[in-house]
Amino acid sequence: MVSIRLENLHKDFGGSVVAVDNLSLTFDEGSTTCLLGPSGCGKTTLMRMIAGLETQTSGRIFFDDLDVTKLKTRKRDLGMVFQYPVVYQGTTIRQNIGIPLRRENMTTAEKNERVDEILDLLGLSDVANTDVGNLDYATKQKVAVARAISRRPPIVLFDEPITNVDLTAKLQLKLVLKELFTKLKQTVLYVTHDQTEAMTLADKIALMRDGRVEQLASPRELYTNSQSVFAGRFLGNPGMNFLGKNDSSEIIAQLLGNRYTEQVSSVGFRPEDVVVSADQTPGAVPAEIEHVAIVTGGQHLVTLKSGVRIVKAKLPWHVPFTKTDGEHVWWSVPETKVRAFDSAEQLVPSGAVAVGS
Repeated sequence: MVSIRLENLHKDFGGSVVAVDNLSLTFDEGSTTCLLGPSGCGKTTLMRMIAGLETQTSGRIFFDDLDVTKLKTRKRDLGMVFQYPVVYQGTTIRQNIGIPLRRENMTTAEKNERVDEILDLLGLSDVANTDVGNLDYATKQKVAVARAISRRPPIVLFDEPITNVDLTAKLQLKLVLKELFTKLKQTVLYVTHDQTEAMTLADKIALMRDGRVEQLASPRELYTNSQSVFAGRFLGNPGMNFLGKNDSSEIIAQLLGNRYTEQVSSVGFRPEDVVVSADQTPGAVPAEIEHVAIVTGGQHLVTLKSGVRIVKAKLPWHVPFTKTDGEHVWWSVPETKVRAFDSAEQLVPSGAVAVGS
């Protein structure tokens, strides 16, 4: 197992298009880190530079203390799984998995034992002698994963490997990959734009935007303690509610308990933290129900309208709010669940939110 360390890593295409913007961070050894973000944020370019498939404009890449910045891909001792499965036609599953072991200093018995172990891990033992030309897309991707890990490289890179499989196969592959990452403890970087995928697989998520990492944290920390407006909006379905100081200063004062400074430009809070009541309670905001929908887990997703402001609330299925024709209610958010952000859309440190006007 090795760590991956980036020092001021930068990639631009002609100077005007910056794909990766002077990144300096470390991916811990033996961990699974998902590079998450919208299309064009730089996550695949970053992975390709780590793999040696893309040349950085400047900066350095270290595997532990080894500077691999100028090493060819084959010298970096890593495995890769791409968006589209790469398999060797005219061979069986067993033969595909064994190909990377041909140059390893192992006996035939050791190679066969390794292949059998990988087949078992990925649930391929019963079809080990099947020609890869007869496999469905998802199984081909399993074979590609198996071949990438069979040599036991200390680092394995995954570039959106399950994006193009159907929903049922995607769920199965996520479970297989999660078990695989847990058992093998290789250092894994996994590119995805799917937040559910990242939340399921990752020990940590590197949330990327415009070539930079907005936040590197565990899935729970990233969701519950988003450090920027972008993180709050990107994560969640739907994302955080946001109210700006310009048109919601009175509501913000209520939500923060009148504890904020001029540094606070907006507040954010998760839909599941919104409390809705038919009766007025201290600090609650009046609203009308605009729409109610049933979402995952049988919850109600309620759209509330307070003047021109729209707030989304996720409520348990048993909460008796079912009308959508202007029913009057009151909503509030526990003060500890409200996040304050500054004009640069970054989280205001808790110590900076003090008694103000």
